[in-house]
Amino acid sequence: MTDQYAVIGNPISHSQSPLIHGEFAKQTGQNLSYDRLFAPLGEFAQVVNTFVAQGGKGLNITLPFKGEAFDLAQVLTPHAQTAAAVNTLMFKDGVIYGDNTDGVGLVDDIVHNLDVTLAGKRVLVLGAGGAVRGVLLPLLEENPAQITVANRTVEKAEALAAQFADYGHIEGVGYPALAGRQFDVVINATSTSLHDELPPIPHGIFAPDSLAYDMVYSAGLTPFLKRAQAEKAAILADGLGMLVEQAAESFLIWRGVKPETRRVMGLLREVLS
Repeated sequence: MTDQYAVIGNPISHSQSPLIHGEFAKQTGQNLSYDRLFAPLGEFAQVVNTFVAQGGKGLNITLPFKGEAFDLAQVLTPHAQTAAAVNTLMFKDGVIYGDNTDGVGLVDDIVHNLDVTLAGKRVLVLGAGGAVRGVLLPLLEENPAQITVANRTVEKAEALAAQFADYGHIEGVGYPALAGRQFDVVINATSTSLHDELPPIPHGIFAPDSLAYDMVYSAGLTPFLKRAQAEKAAILADGLGMLVEQAAESFLIWRGVKPETRRVMGLLREVLS
């Protein structure tokens, strides 16, 4: 029997997850199939239950269902609990397990693929939405000197910082408070790049040898990465590596083997270019 997996979302036709996991399966010799699964709004749990009843082993969750997947899971990892969102479900012995691999994927891409150490660094995260909540604990686990969360609505940034204060040095500020400060790693976790816009960051925030990382992936430089390039950031990266690495972590949860990611990243870059 071929084990069944899928990515579930709305919309879902754009997802590259079947390509990624198909390559992982070939590489590791795993007998599985991986498809796209569309769920109408309001019918997420019903679609998941049908998938499980038909023998499904695991699901990746994309927008807008990560919150509903969190509610559906019966056993949650610490990463899922702090994120209040689930992007990986595993169905085993009648139990629904939920995890969030987004933050691990981001950290793996930064540390292993880009060879940037986060320990002792000044890290700036732009935005205070679900994408940020999903990555803060894995980032703090790398022991940076401090994480600064900046957001248009200061109260949201402050609330996130308060929630994660027990895990490390973290603060929440508004964008104007960044003026005159520099950071070693700047991560754009806002949706501005999807709209070809730039978050309202002041000039001069990129320290020498800094990494500018945009969670959005695209064929060319996003407005955020163009700003970083103009201000002499040493390393520019988009979110394609994070996409592949979070998928590899899901694959490990399901199959017990961690696939190699570099070739898949290269293949995906060709597809998207």
